[in-house]
Amino acid sequence: MKLLKVLVVLIFLLLAPCKTAARICLKKKLRVQNLLKCLDKPPHKSIKSPDGDIIDCIPISCQPAFDHPLLQNHKIQLVPSYHPDGPFDEQRGNSLKSSEGLKPITQLWRLNGNCDEGTIPVRRTKREDVLRHGSTKIFGKKKKKINVLRSNSTEDQHDLDTQYEHQHATAFVNEDNYFGTQANINVWKPKVQQPNEFSVSQIWIAAGSIGAGDLNTIEAGWMVSQELFGDNNTRLFTFWTRDAYKSTGCYNLRCSAFIHISKYVALGATLIPVSSYNGAQYDIVILIWKDPNDGNWWMRYNNENIGYWPASLFTNLDDGATYIVWGGEVVNVASGGQHTTTQMGSGNFPGEEYKKASYFRNIQVVDGSNQLRDAKDVKTLTEQSSCYDIQTGKNGQWGTYFYYGGPGRNPKCP
Repeated sequence: MKLLKVLVVLIFLLLAPCKTAARICLKKKLRVQNLLKCLDKPPHKSIKSPDGDIIDCIPISCQPAFDHPLLQNHKIQLVPSYHPDGPFDEQRGNSLKSSEGLKPITQLWRLNGNCDEGTIPVRRTKREDVLRHGSTKIFGKKKKKINVLRSNSTEDQHDLDTQYEHQHATAFVNEDNYFGTQANINVWKPKVQQPNEFSVSQIWIAAGSIGAGDLNTIEAGWMVSQELFGDNNTRLFTFWTRDAYKSTGCYNLRCSAFIHISKYVALGATLIPVSSYNGAQYDIVILIWKDPNDGNWWMRYNNENIGYWPASLFTNLDDGATYIVWGGEVVNVASGGQHTTTQMGSGNFPGEEYKKASYFRNIQVVDGSNQLRDAKDVKTLTEQSSCYDIQTGKNGQWGTYFYYGGPGRNPKCP
């Protein structure tokens, strides 16, 4: 009898961890399912992209933004009340395109269809997208304590992430109050070494500081991130936060915030074509500005108004941005104690220049009178110029510009 009791106890102890693991697994599965229900709204129709993405065309009034408590009674603004204007907006912005016959960049999914009027394209979130992040709580967010330029630093230095090192080659301005920016961004497909690393080329519009925990940012550009998207394609992205990446903010439409109005452009979708070494070069034009009437922050991609971040999302950006940053960023995991080989931009140093190095050109800011003007007093920053570097310049055709990037690990960057 005693032996039987002992066996029962042993069996219970052996099975208990399995039952606990099963309960944890079930809870995680339910959390993933609930998240997908929130993000993936019932579509009007769906389009299968050649890269495997599913683009759902959902009614504009049913998008994820309106799950946000502050936006449930929000009236959609279909057009901005003001558009920044400037003497070089059209004529200089298109000069390279017209002289070299560059074809516009499109999105891969549009080869197989388009969304109808009154709907917007939303990249469907799949179960594996969530599982790659390991947790529903951090899905679609940046890692905490990510480093960005400190607005309150006299040295204009970057903070270093406590887990991974984020490295940059950026240009920035911080001598005024800014209400937006526009730039032509050269598009490439850099190689990324590790699944948990990324390479981005983007614009940051910011106010507040990461040290005080009140940093507000609006970010947009292109990126390569296997962790976010499951492949190494070059994709259009946006991001925002109002508390220094602590709990608010997300990429694209992965939380309730950005109000999407365009039926032509999907956030997170693959961009085609991309530039090639000594070959054809391709740009995207991104304009982000603050509507002076209602305070919403609008984004324009090429010639299309994509949508806006409602003014109610932000605190410090209410009065405009205190600094703007343009350029590249990579995550360096330093696997095996060596610097990553993840490329920034084209993967070539700025000294190689056009058709070889990646660039930003026609860099402008929006001033207090809602006018676009050339960015002045532009400073630069890079933590390790032997790994990634930047060189600025100015001429009549490209306005204020810079070449940037690099290969990462090389004989001078071990």
